[in-house]
Amino acid sequence: MTALADEEQTHRRTARPTLKQWIAAAAFALAAIYLSQVVPSIEIAWVSAILLFTIYLFAFEVVGVDVAAATVMVLLGLTSLVAPVMGLEQGLVDTKHLFDGFSSNAVISIIAVMIIGAGLDKTGIMSKVATFILKIGGTTETRIIPIISSTVGVISSFMQNVGAAALFLPVVSRISARSGLPMSRLLMPMGFCAILGGTVTMVGSSPLILLNDLILNSNQALPVAQQMDTWSLFSVTPIGLALVATGIIYFVLAGRFVLPTAAEEIGATGSNTMRYFQDVYGVNYDLFEVVVPEDSALVGKQLDDVEPKERIRVVAALRGSDDLRVGPGGLARDVGIEAGTVLGILAAPQNLKKFVERYGLEQRKDIETFTEALAATKAGIGEIVIPPGSSLIGKSARDVWMRKTYGIAMVALHRGGETLREGQGIRDLPLAAGDTLVVHTTWDALARLEKDRNFVVVTTEYPHEEIRPQKLGFALFFFTVALCLVLFTDLRLSVALLTGAMGMVLSRVLSIEEAYRAVSWKTVFLLASLIPLGLAVETSGTARWIAEQVLAVVGDMPVWVIQAAVAVLATFFTLVMSNVGATVLLVPLAVNIAIGAGANPAIFALTVAIATSNSFLIPTHQVNALIMGPAGYRVPDFMRAGGIMTVLFLVVMMLMLSLVF
Repeated sequence: MTALADEEQTHRRTARPTLKQWIAAAAFALAAIYLSQVVPSIEIAWVSAILLFTIYLFAFEVVGVDVAAATVMVLLGLTSLVAPVMGLEQGLVDTKHLFDGFSSNAVISIIAVMIIGAGLDKTGIMSKVATFILKIGGTTETRIIPIISSTVGVISSFMQNVGAAALFLPVVSRISARSGLPMSRLLMPMGFCAILGGTVTMVGSSPLILLNDLILNSNQALPVAQQMDTWSLFSVTPIGLALVATGIIYFVLAGRFVLPTAAEEIGATGSNTMRYFQDVYGVNYDLFEVVVPEDSALVGKQLDDVEPKERIRVVAALRGSDDLRVGPGGLARDVGIEAGTVLGILAAPQNLKKFVERYGLEQRKDIETFTEALAATKAGIGEIVIPPGSSLIGKSARDVWMRKTYGIAMVALHRGGETLREGQGIRDLPLAAGDTLVVHTTWDALARLEKDRNFVVVTTEYPHEEIRPQKLGFALFFFTVALCLVLFTDLRLSVALLTGAMGMVLSRVLSIEEAYRAVSWKTVFLLASLIPLGLAVETSGTARWIAEQVLAVVGDMPVWVIQAAVAVLATFFTLVMSNVGATVLLVPLAVNIAIGAGANPAIFALTVAIATSNSFLIPTHQVNALIMGPAGYRVPDFMRAGGIMTVLFLVVMMLMLSLVF
């Protein structure tokens, strides 16, 4: 997001509470007081109150979600100090375990996958993936969302969903920059489908991995006739595929209504930058891509024959299938134009239109051939000043072959309060000290000019991206090592992923400073600070009490109603505690309920394990926490889009369970 958007969001969160927030606070306080009268113990009363307080902070954004989570963690720690006053024998969470979340398997795993994703991105492979997706999907939201979401859904069916999401985060970032689609329109569909993909196989999520062990444990207490069979790897595949398809269809059809359009950071070729050059220099250029047909009069001409007359600037050219010319040493005024040549042109729209019509060219609707070479992360418009003492003074751009030698295509020259543009002889004009050149250039070329005494680079806010393609082998090797350790060994997930992350650091795919910068510490604090709350909910008996109360209400109803109630319970618990904890707690209860209702206990157990992936309503799931910062999401954004997804998940899951089993 832009700094302004960040500042506005911070102000919104730290401003005085609104009337709506005060009314909500009173309602939540009354609910806490009521619960204290009906719960069986003082511990459950206090945990319920803190749970309601957490939901209030999240839902009404009194403070940022990371601040809210850390505040709740501190409150749980303080209960050890004031336990006698609260009527407790001891604190709700032992302070020795209060900060266990920061060393938890989940948090260390998410740190590791962020570093692995940054390492792969540093080699340039993610950029190539983004280019491939753009080539297939174009720049339309309804085509890009299904491609990204289905790909991530398939990947997350065999690896941890947060790993799949982290892997594609840089890909989505690049697609956003090149297509002009805000990240807020792309990351939520990707994240939700990463979660849904975890239901496609029995190794796609931790609850499904645990399920067979929990079934075997329950069998020990059951008669032989009632014992359950374990599930095979692809037992849940029809259900999982239906859920992934539902997620994709949901965002394709309803995305325009439920997805937010958060403020995005504008790249150096974005609208804010172009507006600046238009306001200051009157340069209203845009980037276009045209193809030269065989019968065009442009065939056989050189760039210098048409650029000044047509008032356009060619900044990239592809002749044949592999002769790509862009940057220093690529383009020059004597480059010939052949049939089939693709030209990247910077020009005013009206000038481009005349040029296309005069030579019978094919203008493409979007940038296709040069999506990578001319992406906002690779090239853009900049300002350069000729300083006193420059060896270029007295020479023209034509004299020094400026585009070929330095990789800068001059589109305007500002001198003495007057701006001259292409077509006004700017390339024949001898340069003078103090001249400001408006140029299109690659950022690599601009970075080199910063060290050249002939120029003073005014534009400093541009992507200084160092790509290390020579490290691709190391990055892929350590990524494969981490993946194999996750899939084929019993090694703890965090250790397996950290092996890959540290391998990338030791092999210098990333420096340790770059690894630190790759980690979203807001995400880390959000997840780590909520883990003690989940522990309190489970150890105090609050979770069991809630489950018993709900199931007591539906105990005499039809089997499908009871099964649906179990699914809703699992959905609720996974929002406030770990999905593993919710599964361990609810599977034994679900098995006993199913036996009492005359239903299949294995299906009830499977219902719990699948429903614990139904975590879309608030950003407590690792994947949701991961995408929240980069896309600028707020809790209401998740509640709006995730609320509908939660209902769809429950409906499709119940329908598929009844059809398949």
